[in-house]
Amino acid sequence: MDNNPENTAAVNEVPISTVDSPSVVLELIYQLKIKDVMSSNVITAKKTDTMRRVQALMKENNITGIPIMEDDKLAGIISIMDIILALDQGEIESSVEKYMTSEVIVLEDDMPLSFAVTYLNKYRHGRFPVLNKKKELVGIITSQNVIHTLLVEMNREVLRLEKIHQKNTAAPGHFAELDFTIQKNNFELAGRASTEIKKALKARSIDPKFIRRVAIAAYELEINQVVHSDGGTMSCSIQPDKVVIIAADSGPGIPDISKVLQEGYSTANDWIRSLGFGAGMGIPNTKRVSDEFSIESEPGKGTTVRSVIFLNSSIEGES
Repeated sequence: MDNNPENTAAVNEVPISTVDSPSVVLELIYQLKIKDVMSSNVITAKKTDTMRRVQALMKENNITGIPIMEDDKLAGIISIMDIILALDQGEIESSVEKYMTSEVIVLEDDMPLSFAVTYLNKYRHGRFPVLNKKKELVGIITSQNVIHTLLVEMNREVLRLEKIHQKNTAAPGHFAELDFTIQKNNFELAGRASTEIKKALKARSIDPKFIRRVAIAAYELEINQVVHSDGGTMSCSIQPDKVVIIAADSGPGIPDISKVLQEGYSTANDWIRSLGFGAGMGIPNTKRVSDEFSIESEPGKGTTVRSVIFLNSSIEGES
């Protein structure tokens, strides 16, 4: 699979960061699902096919990678670099099985688009097969898919924001109380609460820098509950001069709070890490963007985090 990053970075990298991109882009990549972006018409080949056959399929369909199937299951993937290698070695008539990458990194169709952006930038592969919950191949996603979809969606978002600005239905000082229920390991809904909070703030024509800080705190606390807790609630109080976010869960609690305040410390299991979560930055990031921050926890009884962000404040390094 395009194993040389130096040869493929320019083609495969997405010029978007999941951390410091504009807020409208961040909202889209966390709101959209991979199934909204992927190509569902996937050209595949079999392990028994020859490399020449795969080369012909690539040329006919103007693609640079093909998933390899066996008994309706994903067995591997062949890239254009594999074809070149077979040609160099004079083995273009060899079977696909000899040259395919069998340890394939895959994505799931219900994952947020942010996963695809992270994977494309981290691994620099040209494409990633997409599976559903039944482990069936349902699509393939490339950097071109991501960029094209974001351009279309950003245009729609710009039009939507223009309409909101024209209507100006909500005054900046208007109060709002938002409440959300967060479910354990429900990654399909992960990010929905923070997205709704951002929408409520944008409708009030509030400073985008302030909205960004609130969005970071809300998203990190929401994902933290999805990954580490047994489920909980998150409330957001939008007030004229500040936003107060309280995330409370029912367990398992934190034995040593000082450790979770350290960047990089995480108790996430291997499965959670394989999904791209559990980097140990959730609580530190929340504290960093907060003007007031507190955390209380008791093993077996749960954790409550309170984050307050004042409208006219700023954090160090913010421009």
